[in-house]
Amino acid sequence: MDGIGYAGMTITPYYDSMICKYTVRGSNFQEALSRMKRTLQECRIRGVKTNIPFILNVMTHPEFETGIVCTSFIDDNPELKQISKSKWNFASSGQSTQKNVGTTERALRYFANLAVNGHPDELGADAAKLSTNHNDPTSHILPKIEIPDAGTRQILLDQGPAGYAKFVRENKGLMLTDTTWRDAHQSLLATRVRSNDLLRAAPYTNAALANAFSLEMWGGATFDVAMRFLHECPWERLEKLREAVPNVPFQMLLRGANAVGYTNYPDNVVHKFCNQAHKSGVDVFRVFDSLNYIDNLKLGVDAAGSAGGFVEGAMSYTGDVADPTKGKYNLEYYLDLASKLVDMGVHSLAVKDMAGLLTPRATTMLISALRAEHPDVPIHVHTHDTAGSGVASMIAAAEAGADVVDAAIDGMSGLTSQPSLGALVANMAGTDLDTGIKSTDVGPLNTYWENVRTVYAPFESGQLSGSSDVYQHEIPGGQYTNLLFQSRQLGLTEKWPEIKKKYAEANIILGDIPKVTPSSKVVGDLAQFMVAQDLDATSILEQADSLAFPESVIQYLRGEIGIPPGGFPEPLRSKVLAGRGLVPVEGRPGASLPDYDFEAAEIKLKKTYNGITEKDILSHALYPQVFIDWKAFEMIYGEVGVLPTHLFLNPMKEGDEVELVQGEGRTFLIKLLSLGQVKEDGTRVVVFEVNGERWFMPVTDNNLLAEGSAREKASGPGSVGSPMPGVIVKMNVKVGDKVTEGAAVAGLSAMKMESNIPATATGVVTRILVNVGDKVEGDDLIMEITEVDDSEEADDLIMEVIE
Repeated sequence: MDGIGYAGMTITPYYDSMICKYTVRGSNFQEALSRMKRTLQECRIRGVKTNIPFILNVMTHPEFETGIVCTSFIDDNPELKQISKSKWNFASSGQSTQKNVGTTERALRYFANLAVNGHPDELGADAAKLSTNHNDPTSHILPKIEIPDAGTRQILLDQGPAGYAKFVRENKGLMLTDTTWRDAHQSLLATRVRSNDLLRAAPYTNAALANAFSLEMWGGATFDVAMRFLHECPWERLEKLREAVPNVPFQMLLRGANAVGYTNYPDNVVHKFCNQAHKSGVDVFRVFDSLNYIDNLKLGVDAAGSAGGFVEGAMSYTGDVADPTKGKYNLEYYLDLASKLVDMGVHSLAVKDMAGLLTPRATTMLISALRAEHPDVPIHVHTHDTAGSGVASMIAAAEAGADVVDAAIDGMSGLTSQPSLGALVANMAGTDLDTGIKSTDVGPLNTYWENVRTVYAPFESGQLSGSSDVYQHEIPGGQYTNLLFQSRQLGLTEKWPEIKKKYAEANIILGDIPKVTPSSKVVGDLAQFMVAQDLDATSILEQADSLAFPESVIQYLRGEIGIPPGGFPEPLRSKVLAGRGLVPVEGRPGASLPDYDFEAAEIKLKKTYNGITEKDILSHALYPQVFIDWKAFEMIYGEVGVLPTHLFLNPMKEGDEVELVQGEGRTFLIKLLSLGQVKEDGTRVVVFEVNGERWFMPVTDNNLLAEGSAREKASGPGSVGSPMPGVIVKMNVKVGDKVTEGAAVAGLSAMKMESNIPATATGVVTRILVNVGDKVEGDDLIMEITEVDDSEEADDLIMEVIE
């Protein structure tokens, strides 16, 4: 203690290698003492050693409370040093264990890690575009709007899919699907828009677009990205939005036999997924296959139909039906494919122009022919505005007989996204093709999304204009921004124009195929491989048996995603397979897969995680490792989906103060006071002030770890090592704690499960070399325990490591 007076008190507690001072004032010694006790008890410290238990032992001693002590007071009362038995030893009472870690502490741990380490590279955020302004720019309040008694979804619910299809065909005007909540932000912002920002716009959207055919809001990349990058539950997103939007049908993108993944799944997984998706709120299933492979399409159509959904059979469009030199993708090809889809029993046909290749002329030719062939089937047209002609093409589609076209709210339209919804509404207003949507209602939504988009600036591709060269390279709008980001990661930024040219060349090498997930990834991977290795079509064929092709290319040529139109390219396929001793897949790739054992998966997951639901089991079946990584992240940082986007994305700096609302009546003012100096073990202590209380969060500074550096390995008695590679998800002790051999001192997430790491000796924890969230390898040293048997000896050691 630095000083004691009847009007105030100042103490100097130690936090690991840091020293802080607390000063209180009171009208007398007892009042000052009482306030200091409360200050120390309310101080939140995690993962670092502290002498606060010792100080509280001193301050609560009856003799000290009188205010009359001498310099020999501590020597005369050696029991004050018995921290392990002290009621103020919070770790021994369980307050530092993971089960008692609250949502606030996990949020602080996330803020601390973000402040020290920033976002992981794989998130794809441009650090230069992260904001230093911690005001919430998405807080724009949408105006009140009259909520209609019912919308188009009521027709679907009352009359069923067949009745809704009849209504759509008989509807005089053009109907719209708004893609803002799915494909628009996938194409512009790498699918990074979070559920919170969708939910804020949901009630207004429900009213403004009550006459829309649907809202495309799920499927595609959203399922994967929700868990992998946004750390959210994709099912929770669907169900919360469904509750907020009762009037408009929800539409999802289903990749046929690939469901919402990038591979083939057992048939029972696809069927179970569709059943749950419909139950959770999906009304319209747009079913496509990346190669237009009929067998894969049929599985998706059957699964969506048996679930009770409105099934839209989609033809993935490529080439140019208006140009007879474009080869096999002529008018006859699409008319034949459409007839096969109608024979499957789909409720509507969709032309899925994933790259924006439909010119107005080609659109008129294709839609007119489809309308003549199928006069009773609704036709739905999807395109991207990459070349800048999207609005013109969609007007041409409507005039040629299309019933529905896709568009996005103005602020999220254009470039590689969909054409402007506001432009289509305005152009059709007062005509026979009036959309039934008011331009005055669209305006406020546009303002909202313009504000939201500024928050996601770190994910913008950097495009400033349309790009008519899409007619040459044919890169899908949803892939364009991701491919650009991947090129940057590979150090090929300056070669982006060459990558686009190689994309077109790779497409021809692979047989001129429709390009959409997952086939688009095959073409993109090969294009980047060709640029990186300086290869062309001739060298690819000459070295096909020995080149280290991307795995996706080999899988495609083997037949693992289906059979492309016109068959596989030869002799490329034979040379690639022969050179690797591979046998081609015969027929539909997923047909030979055994049923997925959901019961066994449920038992395994429930042993590892609490609160597992059927939807979790499905998520794990579709994306096993992504699901495991997401759950490990939640153990460390909690449910970050509840954080406002500006706090989720933008790291705090020293002196920043933010407001965090965690439920009604629970508001926290959080100020980042300091980022501690890097210690020898590579850690920093981040100090926050939360509603006036100080919190101390230790974080490993990954930025300062030397490249190729390895952690110290466990050896000898008392060394606690990691049993296998994984991520530290909890730390039950801190330096100075007394432990018993076999007690769980830390938790590790590894090999699809969470396991406890036991103490290797009975004694006192004298070193901890990791923090929660750190990745470790097998035998990496987690902590050291000094063996002691005598209680008094233990207390002396505790005091020594604290001081």
